[in-house]
Order: sequence, then structure tokens, then C-alpha cells
Amino acid sequence: MILLYDSTIKVTYAILDPKMERIKSLSVFFPAYNEEGNIARTINRAMAILPQIAREWEIIVINDGSTDKTGQIVNCLIKKEPRIKMIVHTPNRGYGAALKSGFYSARYQWIAFTDSDGQFDFDQIRRFLPLAEKADAIFGFREKRGDSFYRNLLQKVLSLVNRLLFGLKVRDVDCGFKMIKKEVIEKIPHLITESAITETELVVRIKRAGFKIAEVGVSHLPRKKGKQTGGNFKIIFKAGIEGLKLWGRMLQKEKE
Repeated sequence: MILLYDSTIKVTYAILDPKMERIKSLSVFFPAYNEEGNIARTINRAMAILPQIAREWEIIVINDGSTDKTGQIVNCLIKKEPRIKMIVHTPNRGYGAALKSGFYSARYQWIAFTDSDGQFDFDQIRRFLPLAEKADAIFGFREKRGDSFYRNLLQKVLSLVNRLLFGLKVRDVDCGFKMIKKEVIEKIPHLITESAITETELVVRIKRAGFKIAEVGVSHLPRKKGKQTGGNFKIIFKAGIEGLKLWGRMLQKEKE
């Protein structure tokens, strides 16, 4: 597994030790919109793994205006496990808003998030842990994306735009599996976007602030239940407009 450190342009290798010391504390949040077919499995999977990797932990579900039974299912799980919490957006505000709610409500030393649709295996959080003492932010990249040709094409276009506008060389900026120190979130400027481009803004601000960044490969599986919304034209259009505005604001700040 190759891990890249942007701060030193160094390539190193991680040895995954099953007996590795648990990290002190970890907040995990899952953005969720109409995920009644996936959310219970996603949370239960995380609950089985978290005690093995963190001494203290919490799970936060960002219920982003779901109109199905997502909220009911999470409430049932909360009754059984007090370390699960839910934040509800009414109405739906989008993926970027869900990310912001997750980051700003997390309590613990490290904050991880992944999608609630089951396309990432949460057990692969173990791949991030060898870097916890060496990096400030650890970004997953999909070794092989389990999406349609259309979604894969959009990802390539987004990567090109990110490189041109922001100089980003991160392999997979919108990969929904990341682990970041809480102090990083506290020190970077408040995120201003609230769309699919919010993840790009997060990465740009972390990199420009000089924090140590690492990347690690993760598996990506096809969605089994529910419907993806990231390929919706309105969502893409809004992200494009916000991306240009973000670039303009950062350019203006550099001139000041």
C-alpha cells in the first residue's frame, strides 16, 4: 500500500499491525439521505470495529432531510447505543452541508467520515491508523471505483478542474472516506461552500494551511440499495458555480 506525504513529497510504506495500539478517541459521522436500505448495516459495521481501534468513540448520523425511514431506523439504534447521535437537516441541504454539520459537531481527537450507502467497508479504517502519528489528514483514494461510466467520467472531470483552479494533486479529492484531526478543522477557516464542492474546499484549505497530508488506497463497492444523487445535473451545476466562486475568493485573498 503506497502512502504519499504531500508535505515532504515522500513515498513510504505502511505495515498493518493487527496488534496496533488503539488511538485515543475517534468521532465517525455518516452523511445520509434516504438510506433506509443501508444505514443500519453501515452503523452496525462501524460499532463492531470502533471498540477495536479507539478507546473512546462516537457515531454521528447527519440525516440530511430524508423522507424515508432513515431517521426512524437511526432512532431505534440510538435507544440501544447512547454513543450514536443524529443531526437532522430540514429540508435537505446537500452533501456539503452534511459534511460541515459532521465536522463541527464531532467531539473527539480524530474525525472520520464515510458514506452511509455501503460502498466503503468501514473496516478499512485500519489502513488509516498507521499514519495517525505522522499525518494531520489522511485521505482515501478509490483503488477501483465501483460506479457507472458516467460517475467515473465526472470524477475525472472534477479532478482536472481541481488541478487547474486550485493546483490540487490529491488523487481522489471527492473520495468519501477521510480521517482528519479535530485540531485541523478548528484551525482552518470556516468552510464557506455548501455543495458537492465542499470536499474540494476542505482539501484545499487543509493543504494551503500547511498540514501534513497522506493518502491511502481503499476499496469501493457498487451500491446495492438506494439511489445515488451525486450525478444529478442540478447538484453538479451548483458545485461548478460554487467552485468558481471559491476560486475567485481565494484569488482575491491572495491579492490582499
